[in-house]
Amino acid sequence: MENNRTFLYFAYGSNLLKERLRLKNPSATVLCVARLKDYKLVFGNHKGLTSDRWHGGVATIEHSPGDEVWGVVWRLSTSDLESLDNQENVTLGAYSPVELSVKTKGQELSCRTYIMNSCVYAPPSPQYLQVIMMGAQQNGLPMEYQDKLRAVRTNMYEGPLPVMTELEQVLRRARGAACSAPESAEPLQVLGTFCRNQQ
Repeated sequence: MENNRTFLYFAYGSNLLKERLRLKNPSATVLCVARLKDYKLVFGNHKGLTSDRWHGGVATIEHSPGDEVWGVVWRLSTSDLESLDNQENVTLGAYSPVELSVKTKGQELSCRTYIMNSCVYAPPSPQYLQVIMMGAQQNGLPMEYQDKLRAVRTNMYEGPLPVMTELEQVLRRARGAACSAPESAEPLQVLGTFCRNQQ
């Protein structure tokens, strides 16, 4: 915990994307990009139960000497702690909150993050992977790491996802607020076409 009113959270999955994290955690503000050493990003499901929210494997991290996971450190109000735990299905036992040290600009930060319990590996849906990639791009994660994300194989799911509808609505509102910027429509186009571009 950072203090009794705020805490630091290291996001490496869909919560890399500001609009995704703020759906349920409105206090989140970005602090910095950071690197978690000796871990790797993997995709799977708790006890092999496919995510109803994302229709595929979801992100977790596992210890892996020599590897690294890039992510974003967010500062949140403790009033959002319960909401964040609920998003990660902590009470259901899907994920466990942990405190890990991440490195950024020559310093180390102690952050809350989440690790899946009883992970059974499974590919993510194209939509889920695209949200992660959008977050990585939004926050300027290293291009080499973004290339690794882009190379992840998906399960090719093409059906509807309510959470994507929510995100698209948020992004449309953001586009409306910045209607003078033509490129603001790009995230919506990417969200809709990514699954068709998978090989």
